[in-house]
Amino acid sequence: MALHQETSMSAFRPSHRLALSPVALAATLATLSAAPAWAQTTPATSAQLETVTVTGIRASLESALNAKRQDKGIVDVIKAEDMGKFPDTNLAESLQRVPGVVIDRDAGEGRNISVRGLGGDFTRTRINGVEALATTGGTDSSGGANRTRAFDFNVFAADLFSSLTVRKSSSADVDEGSLGATVDLQTARPFDMKNFVAAVSVKGTYNDIRGKTTPKASFLISNTFADKKIGVLLSGAYSKRQVYEEGFSTVRWDNGASSGGWCSPAGTTPLNPTTPATTCGTSGTTVPATAVPTRPANTADSVAAYNLASSATNFHPRLPRYGRLTHDQDRLGLTGSIQVRPADSMLLTFDMLYSKLEATRQEDFLEAISFSRTLAQGGKPQTSVVEAQYAASGQMIYGKFNGVDIRSESRFDKLSTEFTQPTLTVEQEIGESLKLTAKLGRATSRFRNPIQTTTTLDAPNVNGYVYDARGDDRAPLLGYGNLNPSDPNGGLKIYGVPVGATGITNFTPSEIRIRPNGATNRQDVATAEVAWDFIPDALTLRAGVSYKQFKFISYESRRTVETMNTLPAGVDASMLVTTLSGFGKGQNLPAGSTTSWLIPNLNAIANAYDIYCNCLKTGQAGGSGDFTLTSITNGNARGNNRAITETDTGSWLQADFETRLGGMPVRGNLGTRYVKTALSATGYLATGGGSPVTATRQYTDWLPSFNVGVNLTKDLIVRAAAAKVMSRPPLPNLNPGGTLSTVGTLSYTGGNPALDPYRANTFDLSGEWYHSKNGFIGLGLFQKNIKSFVVTNGRNVAYKDTGLPLSLLPANFTGDEIFTVSAPVNTEGGKLQGFEINVQQPFTFLPGWGKNFGVLANYTQVKSKMKYPSSATATTTTYITEDLINLSPRSWNLSFYYDDGTLSGRISTSARAAFLTTVLLTNNQLEQGKNKTLNVDLSMGYQLNKQLQLTFEATNLTNQPNDQFISRAMNNVVVNNYTGREFIIGGRYKF
Repeated sequence: MALHQETSMSAFRPSHRLALSPVALAATLATLSAAPAWAQTTPATSAQLETVTVTGIRASLESALNAKRQDKGIVDVIKAEDMGKFPDTNLAESLQRVPGVVIDRDAGEGRNISVRGLGGDFTRTRINGVEALATTGGTDSSGGANRTRAFDFNVFAADLFSSLTVRKSSSADVDEGSLGATVDLQTARPFDMKNFVAAVSVKGTYNDIRGKTTPKASFLISNTFADKKIGVLLSGAYSKRQVYEEGFSTVRWDNGASSGGWCSPAGTTPLNPTTPATTCGTSGTTVPATAVPTRPANTADSVAAYNLASSATNFHPRLPRYGRLTHDQDRLGLTGSIQVRPADSMLLTFDMLYSKLEATRQEDFLEAISFSRTLAQGGKPQTSVVEAQYAASGQMIYGKFNGVDIRSESRFDKLSTEFTQPTLTVEQEIGESLKLTAKLGRATSRFRNPIQTTTTLDAPNVNGYVYDARGDDRAPLLGYGNLNPSDPNGGLKIYGVPVGATGITNFTPSEIRIRPNGATNRQDVATAEVAWDFIPDALTLRAGVSYKQFKFISYESRRTVETMNTLPAGVDASMLVTTLSGFGKGQNLPAGSTTSWLIPNLNAIANAYDIYCNCLKTGQAGGSGDFTLTSITNGNARGNNRAITETDTGSWLQADFETRLGGMPVRGNLGTRYVKTALSATGYLATGGGSPVTATRQYTDWLPSFNVGVNLTKDLIVRAAAAKVMSRPPLPNLNPGGTLSTVGTLSYTGGNPALDPYRANTFDLSGEWYHSKNGFIGLGLFQKNIKSFVVTNGRNVAYKDTGLPLSLLPANFTGDEIFTVSAPVNTEGGKLQGFEINVQQPFTFLPGWGKNFGVLANYTQVKSKMKYPSSATATTTTYITEDLINLSPRSWNLSFYYDDGTLSGRISTSARAAFLTTVLLTNNQLEQGKNKTLNVDLSMGYQLNKQLQLTFEATNLTNQPNDQFISRAMNNVVVNNYTGREFIIGGRYKF
C-alpha cells in the first residue's frame, strides 16, 4: 500500500501514460482521480493499474483496495475526493482516519500527529518528495511555539494536496529519520489530470461559540499543451477562522512545600501557640509550618487551622481561573506545477508550494494569583483559610478564603508562518532498462511572533473568595467575594511601583511582559537514483545517493523589568481598561459563575506608556520605565536563542523483486541505507551573562530493511517487514547552552549535543483478506525494539563526555574532571508492541437504496513502557517505569457512508484514550497528560448536475473539550477548554 516511485520501462513509453501509482487506505473515505504511477507489475495486473478516474466515496474505496493489493510495503494513503477537494478541512484530521494515527489539537484544530504511539518528533514529513518541517505558534497548553522536529499540519490548507501517504514500514529508498512513520504530502500535477480541468469552491464556516461566519475558498486550474508535452497547473486556497476557546484552567496543582504557610482566620488561635506567629496582611495570623497536623480526609474544617500549603498530600490549584482565548486566523496557500516532456524518454517536473498562516490570539484570564506565590514572592502568607474540603485522594474540592489577590491577565500574540518549497524532479530513461531520477528542493518555514505582550490588572486582598468543585471539578464555581470583577470603578486596576496604597503587604505590582520570538527551519535536499530493470517484471536493482542539510535558528527577547510603574501624568486608571462579556457559552457553568470581567486595554496601555520603545526612559529606571529588551543576557530568554545545523549524507542499495514461490505470487524489496550525520549546535551559557558555545558531533548508521508480500490465495495476502531505523534527537535537547560552573562544585545544567539518535529494530506482520468487491479485513501486528531513548537525568561524568568544547575549561583543566551534570542522556529504551484491525464493508448485499451504504472501521492498541530517572547519586540512578510519552493505549475510528452518485455523505467518529505528555513533575506529582477524546464529524454532498455540487459539513459535533490533567491518581484539571461546533455550507463547481 505505498506510493512507490518504482521502475517500469514500459510504463515510461508514450503508449503507457506517465503517472503516479494509486496507493490507498482501506479506512479512508475519499480519493481524487487515481494518480498514475511508475508501477512495476506483472503482465497479468498491469492493465488494472492504468489511470482510472474516480470521484466519490464508493469509487475511491474501490481504487484504494486495488492499489493496496499491489503494493510492496506497508503504507496507508488518503486521496482527495476530486481535484482540489480533500475529504477533511485539516490535514491532521484526515490523517487521524488512518489506523494507528492520532492527532493533537490546538484551538480545536488538528496540529500534530502520533503514529503507533510515537509522537511528532519521531515522524518525518516530506512534501513532493522533499523533507520539510513546518512550524508555527500555539497556546502554552498545546506546546507553545514549535521548536521541535514535529510537523505542524495546520500551516497548510488541506485542499492544496491530492494525497497523503503514511509509510509505516521502512525501505532503503525512503529517507532515514523516523521511528514512527514517514508522511508524504503530494500536491496535484497537470499530467495527472485530463487536458483542461478547473474547479472552484466557496464555503462559509459558522462557529457556535464565537457566533461568526467566516469565508473559505479554493480553486484549481490545469491544462496540457503541445500534444501533452507540456502541462501547467495552479491551485490555491484561502480560509479565515475565528473561534473562541473558553473554559477553566489551573496551569498546574501545588502542594507548596516551600511556601511557608497560609493564615488562619482573623481572631483564631494558631495550632501551636508556643511557636511564634506573625501578622499576615490584615487578615489573620500565620500558622507555622512546624504546627501542621494530619489532614482530615473528606471533612470540612471551618477553622482550617492546619497548613494547607506545607503538606505533601494536600493539593490546591496553582492559578484557578476562567479564560477566553480569541483566535483569529487567515491562511493562504498556493501551488504550481509545470511538467515538460522534451522527449519520450524524459520528464521534467517543477513543483512550487507557498503557504502563509497569519493569526492573532488574545488570552484573557481572571485568576487568583495568591495560590501561585511562594513565601519568597510575598504571596501566600496573606491568604487566610475560612473553610476547606478535600477529596480522599488529596485534592481540594472546596475552599473559602480571605486576603486573596485577584488578577486579570491579558496576553496578545501576533503570529505568522511563511512556508515556501520549490522542487525540481528529473526523470530520464537510459536505453531499455535504465532510468535515472534526480530531485532538488528547498523547504523553508519562517515563524515569527513579533508581538507577544502580556498586561495585567490587579485587586489585592479580596475577602470571601470561593473555589467550589464539588459539583464538577472541570467547571468549578469561582466566587470573588467582595470584588465585582466587571465594575469599572471596582478593585481591578493597574497597581504600579510603589504600590500606591498603604496597608498592602506581600503584594506583586501589575506587569507588562514583552517577549518577541521566532524560529526558522530550512531543509536543502538533493537526491539521485538509478534503477536497472535487471530482469523485466521480476527484478529491479536500484541505487541512490542523498544530501540533506537542515538549519534551525531560534530567537527570543524579553523585557528587562516586567513590573509596572506609576501611572503616567494625566492618565486615569479607568482609561486603561475594557470589559470582556458573554463568557461561558457551551460550558455548562454552575449558576452564579462570573461571565464578564474587566481586562486591560492593550492599545490604551501601549499608547500611555509607549511600551514598544525598547528603551529606558529618563528618570524611570525599574518598573514600567524600563522597556529594554534583552536576549542572551536575559536568563529567562537565553534558552530559546540557539541554532543547529545538521548535514546528512547517505547512499542506498535496494532490490525490488516479483516472483512465485510454490505457485504463490511473491513481491517485495530488500536493501540497506548508509547515512552520516554531522551536527553543529550553538547555544549560550549563563557565564558572563551569555557566552556563546558551539559543539560538534558526528555519527553513522547502517539501516537494512526488508519488505515482502505473499498471495496465499487470490484474495488473501500476508505481508512481513523488518528494518533497523533511527530518529535524530529532539532539537531542544541538543542545545549546548545552560549553566556551567568550573569554580567550587563542578557542574553543568543544560542540553547535550553529544546525544546519540533514537535507534530501533522494527518488525511488522499483517494479513489482508479481500473477501468481496470493495470488502476488506486486515490485521497488522507490529513491534519496535527501541535500543536507545532520551531522558533528562542527573549524573556524574567526565567533562570530555558532555559534548561541550574543551575551550570552555580553565587552562589547568584536562577534560577528565568529573562534573555533576543535569542534561538529557541516552538510556536503554524498551519495547513498543501493538496491533491494528482494519475493516471495510460495503452493504451491497442489501436491497434497493440500502446497497449504497457502507462502513469503515479500525482499532489500534499499543503498549510501551519506558524507564524515567527519578533520582540520582554519584554512583546510582533510580528509575520509575511509565507509559511512553504521547502514547494512547487505544484508538479507533468508525465511519458510516452513503453514496449513490448524486447524494453522498459520511459521519465519522474518532476516539483516542488518555495519554501522558510529561513524566516526573515537581510538587510530588508524577505525570501530566490529556484525557480521552471522542470527535464526531459529518459531511454531505448533493450533485445538482455534472458541474455543480452543494456541500454541508459539521465538525466537533460533541463539542469535545481539551481536557488536560496532572496526576493520574487525582486527575486534577490543568485545562478544560471548549472551542465549539463548526458548520460549513457551500458549493463546488467543475468546469
